[in-house]
Amino acid sequence: MSESKGPSRRRMLASLGVVAGGAAVGVTGPAGTALAASGASAIPRARTWSGNTTQNGWPVVGSKGFKGCKIEGSNAVVALSPGDAATVLMYVVRRFHYEIRSLKSGDVFGYTTDHTVLAPFESNYLSGSAIAVLPGLYPAGSAGNLFPNELAVVRDILAECQGVVRWGGDDKGSPKEGHFQIDVRPGSAQLKSVVAKLTAWQGTPGQGAGAPGDLSSTSRRAAAQTLERKQRAA
Repeated sequence: MSESKGPSRRRMLASLGVVAGGAAVGVTGPAGTALAASGASAIPRARTWSGNTTQNGWPVVGSKGFKGCKIEGSNAVVALSPGDAATVLMYVVRRFHYEIRSLKSGDVFGYTTDHTVLAPFESNYLSGSAIAVLPGLYPAGSAGNLFPNELAVVRDILAECQGVVRWGGDDKGSPKEGHFQIDVRPGSAQLKSVVAKLTAWQGTPGQGAGAPGDLSSTSRRAAAQTLERKQRAA
């Protein structure tokens, strides 16, 4: 996806809760997603996920053991797989909240028991290893809804997570710009390494989500661009 000079028409209309013809954008659909409004392009077709594992290789699980994780600095809560997945995805969503758009209750979806998906990557909600931020504003099948500075933040977040997180905006068939998922298998050494780094940051003043960072630094931009090329080619 190329960086646009400004928000798409859909982004501006979505912020008002309407699209051409007056239809609502944020029609809540199955699996905590949102269906693109009538008349939108590239609307994916709903299907049922029947596998025992989700698209990223994590097991489909029952709701026992899942609890809401409160997003720091807001009243939003999201259910995630306890442990490594929650640690990483909470870092992602906290940065989104602080640096892209303030979030409130009902703005973020995670674990679900609904097997209806609009794209294979949405199956990852069934394992609690993915989140959907503002699905009404960033529905599946719609791209170009982020300002360039917001896109830069997303790329920096992904780089900080060292490739263990994949962004739905990079999906070639049905982009979903509020979707973030764990992109390695459970127990991955790479995942453990990122978790250790993020955990250390949580106890270090001036580190982690909410801490000021220079996204324009040469090293950070280079890391983000390198990972972008790798993930978009996958």
